[in-house]
Amino acid sequence: MKFDIRKRDGLARTGVFGNGTITVQTPAVVDPDTLFPGLASLSPCNIPLSAPSGLAVHYHTIIPGGPVFVHPNRENAARSGDCVMVANWHTAFSNPRNYVDWLVNLKEKTPCDTAWYAPAAALPSTVATLCYSGFDLFDYTAVDLKSSQGLFCTSTGDFPVGALKEGICTCPGCHAGNLRDHNREALRQEIALVSRFIRQSQLRELLESRCRLDANQVAIMRHLDRHYTFMEAHLPVARAGVMRANSAESMQRAEVQRFTERLLSRYIPPPDADVAVLLPCSAKKPYSLSQSHRRFQQAIGGRAHELIVTSPLGLVPRELECTYPAGHYDVPVTGYWDAEECAVISGILARYFSRHQYRRIIAHLEGGALQVARQAAEISGITLEFSCTDDPAGPAALNALDAALAGERRVKDDRLHGMLSYQFGSDVVTKGIVARGRFPELFYSRGTVQLFSIDTGTGLIRPTFDGWALIPEGYRVTIDDFVPEGDVLVPGVNGADRAIRDGDEVFVVGKQAVATGRAALPAGEMLRSHRGVAVRVRKIKKL
Repeated sequence: MKFDIRKRDGLARTGVFGNGTITVQTPAVVDPDTLFPGLASLSPCNIPLSAPSGLAVHYHTIIPGGPVFVHPNRENAARSGDCVMVANWHTAFSNPRNYVDWLVNLKEKTPCDTAWYAPAAALPSTVATLCYSGFDLFDYTAVDLKSSQGLFCTSTGDFPVGALKEGICTCPGCHAGNLRDHNREALRQEIALVSRFIRQSQLRELLESRCRLDANQVAIMRHLDRHYTFMEAHLPVARAGVMRANSAESMQRAEVQRFTERLLSRYIPPPDADVAVLLPCSAKKPYSLSQSHRRFQQAIGGRAHELIVTSPLGLVPRELECTYPAGHYDVPVTGYWDAEECAVISGILARYFSRHQYRRIIAHLEGGALQVARQAAEISGITLEFSCTDDPAGPAALNALDAALAGERRVKDDRLHGMLSYQFGSDVVTKGIVARGRFPELFYSRGTVQLFSIDTGTGLIRPTFDGWALIPEGYRVTIDDFVPEGDVLVPGVNGADRAIRDGDEVFVVGKQAVATGRAALPAGEMLRSHRGVAVRVRKIKKL
């Protein structure tokens, strides 16, 4: 068997799986008897997921020409490229906590470049959750059972068979009055839609909408979010397109938690900034391109460090406004922030101000953002000054902000330093480095030597070879004794910094050559996989 992963979106993947005779594009619904002939003569292995290890080991089963049977309570014999089968996974939906615990257990002890098969588990209403959990292959058993029960399957749930004639669906099965054909077609369509969202790096957005009518699926999503360390390691540092934060769960997304963690643990504000101004966010991203923020910046005149208060990210320093997800999120704007939202964001602000001391903090806010700032001040024991209470972009508020900053000295505009500290966790000396270009497409040089540029798609800093010389450690991938002639493949990697995630800028180091590029895998998968691209190389320099 062979499995080639083409696109990742967290645990979800698209790819190509084949057994030497048949090849399918994943995720896919397949006829298991055709793809895995050995399943037809399989001895009993359909034991509960909660079965103790003694029983699980006793039912150890080898399937000739078929998937590798895996269980949470036994060792895993799967190898790179295999397909693993988790029997009875459909029963896990009834206990969301166990669903996630079993999933994490299995994922951590299974090679990351294996295909995952969930027999008898896939319905149009559960496929998004299954793919988000990292499953790739499904069969028709579950929908055929629904057909025998007289249930009409849709992506939002099941209805009595009478729905077949109500015009809900116009597939050939519905036209023919054939419930079985409709249910199978509904499953195929939903898998095709899920595949599309994976390719767009927006499966989370689809999941948040699909799971709403099933409490267990909502709980599964929430439990996965609580496994931050596990989820964050699989998520790219940037995605294509917009991150739509349209539900309360969006605040717990691993991307949002990672932004906050790096803000509070890595980010270094300008050293000469002792005055901060808290500003509201804007619908347009990056904020600096909006009319309101142009007015804010004109009134401030560089005399304070600008911090944007926003949901779901909490706090975005001006230097990080282009960085994913700060420059890529969209959120419903009502002016009202609920109690949970206020508690989370005020906690972020309080932790930030406890870590970074300012002589003065001016709140140029209104509504929910102002309420959050007041709560954060109470928690952290800081004193806020207020330059407005209504319409921060209005003339009166802007004049008040200008007056509040009268006599304050200008803060050095060092966007690069803040971005480098956030992205690489490094306190880089940026003296003598100047920017050129038009925001947000900027290039940074010292003299005639270009050091860094900004990737306008992700907001990430791209170091040149000279730029990497200023970053003393971290984000290195070490390779064997060869000169890359293109992308670096997994078999050539012998070491990777544990902090590296999919999409990170990395420096490739070998005895014969060095290279700059972007990680195509997180560090853990680079070291555990046996096939695929590890680094998308941009430039190579022979030593």
